[in-house]
Amino acid sequence: MIRNCIVVVLAASLFCSCRATKKIQSAIVKKDTVTVVMPPVDTGHADSMRLIQEYYDGLKKHKIDFTTFSGKIDVDYEETGGKKLNVNAELRMYKDSVIWIRITAIFGIEGLRAYITKDSVKIIDRQNKVYIGRSVAYLQEIAALPLDLGSLQDLLIGNPVFLTTDFSSYSKSPGNVSLHGTTELFRLLLTLSEQEKLLSSAKLDDLDEQRNRTSYLSWTDYENKKGFPFSQKRTITVAEKKTLEIKLNYKQYEFNETLSFPFSVPKNYKAE
Repeated sequence: MIRNCIVVVLAASLFCSCRATKKIQSAIVKKDTVTVVMPPVDTGHADSMRLIQEYYDGLKKHKIDFTTFSGKIDVDYEETGGKKLNVNAELRMYKDSVIWIRITAIFGIEGLRAYITKDSVKIIDRQNKVYIGRSVAYLQEIAALPLDLGSLQDLLIGNPVFLTTDFSSYSKSPGNVSLHGTTELFRLLLTLSEQEKLLSSAKLDDLDEQRNRTSYLSWTDYENKKGFPFSQKRTITVAEKKTLEIKLNYKQYEFNETLSFPFSVPKNYKAE
């Protein structure tokens, strides 16, 4: 239960440690081939690089900066085999300092509370009366990736993660431009709206053939109530041995307010 809740709310299941089946891989690849149409041969390398730079600069321009952030999120989680979970999450963050999460289920009963800093992960599991205290390496163990506080905050705020500057080509489809690149871990396909240059999807294919991992993220329902675009709905689809789909629906959010991060462990809880 503890691991599932962390995976759901932090979307660390984006990088879960199972091997994908070819059937699942094909389904996700098909989704991209429908929306991405390769353009005619480029008229010149320099022109291509200028366009890639233009859209990369647009992506950076829309990166959300903040001091504090709070939000209330409906989280839907589903995986192969029919396992489903629907919870409400209250999220509070102080940039480069802390992520605080409270998860509630039916009737608003709290099930889990997490407190994550640069150095540590602390979790209160109220359902089982258990307290877990770990180093930040615990996140990396779950994800098998070098996740840290900053990358998790970017994921939750709506910024791209594992971004690279090594984009070598692009493609176009009606209303969209896709940038193709590579990081140390992934082949990366970022799709942005052609006019606004807003991030609409990202596809990550693991370079490690032993893992054969594919993830697909989408950002939709942008609104501009705080002076910049914010995606209210996100979907994360993961394909390895099984499929995982996480939907995050931000019902409420605020920036740069004074926040508290209450976290106290009851004396009768068992430490693990």
